[in-house]
Amino acid sequence: MKRRAHIPRSSLHFRKIAAVSVALCAALALTACSSSDGKKDAEVSESPRVTQSPTASATADAKDAVKRQAIATYKAYWREMEKLYGDRSGKSARLDQYAAAAALMNAEADAKRSHDRGNINTGSVALTDQVITEVKVTGKIPNATVSSCLDISKWQTVDAETKKPVSLPENRLTKYRILSIVEKYPEGWRVTSDEPQGKSC
Repeated sequence: MKRRAHIPRSSLHFRKIAAVSVALCAALALTACSSSDGKKDAEVSESPRVTQSPTASATADAKDAVKRQAIATYKAYWREMEKLYGDRSGKSARLDQYAAAAALMNAEADAKRSHDRGNINTGSVALTDQVITEVKVTGKIPNATVSSCLDISKWQTVDAETKKPVSLPENRLTKYRILSIVEKYPEGWRVTSDEPQGKSC
């Protein structure tokens, strides 16, 4: 009868501990891999968000504000021009609230020449097809260039006393393109240049 080999109890205990350690390490490794893979999957699934630059958005808003203000100022400028040319005393108009520099000086000088000849203007001016061709929001003086179609066909030059129409050249343009510059002054927006382009519209 063969005798079983005697294995010390301490050796058996060591083998059990080793087996458990191997199994535990394998389990931990599997969990770590699963966790890592899951994290990578989550990172891949997240799509990048495209947002507009705050600086670009602010610049666009500033340009839109300048465009609106330029057109509003130019319309007000012509309402005051109607008053200036329609009053020989020139007291009813406040063109200086909407014009400055060359635009103001030229308008006041031209209106005075008309008044000195005994004429005034009646009716109204029509502005159509207004387009902002250039905008500057930076620098010392923000400004905009406005292209408009100016219709003076219903703005009639008449004798101040008799109110009879004054004879004017038949070939003169009564509806033409005009290019204007509107600038931001410390006291507000002003038309500083108002130049007819000699083109009908």
